Formats: sequence, C-alpha cells, structure tokens
Amino acid sequence: MRDHYDLENMKSWKNPYAKRLKQSVTIRLDSGTVVYFKGLADETGMPYQNLINLYLRDCAAQKKKPKVEWTK
Repeated sequence: MRDHYDLENMKSWKNPYAKRLKQSVTIRLDSGTVVYFKGLADETGMPYQNLINLYLRDCAAQKKKPKVEWTK
C-alpha cells in the first residue's frame, strides 16, 4: 500500500443507486420517543436514526398498523 495517493485528477463518482437506498424526510417526533431511541443508541452503539428506521422497517414488513383511538 502506498503512503500517499494522488487524487487530484480523479473524477467525482456518484452512486447511481443512492436515491433508491434511502430517502430523506422531515418528521416530528415526541421528545420522549427521541429520548427512548437515543437511550437505545447508547446501549447498542448504533445511531438513533438507524434504530428508528429499523423499527419502522420491521413494522412495515409485518404490516403492523398503529392503534389510533380518538377521545372526545
């Protein structure tokens, strides 16, 4: 392996599939939810955004639906 690589003439390369891999979204979450996932992140060493994504992916794979109860 070389000690130095000359990358000045290298063309920038973009992954053509990057947009298919993940989509950036803005979402508002309760502070308690964020605190919970940040705590899990500390335990697992994984970023909390990844943990939220994994949880939502699991819910989608199992076709889970949220329990919504409207109170009057």
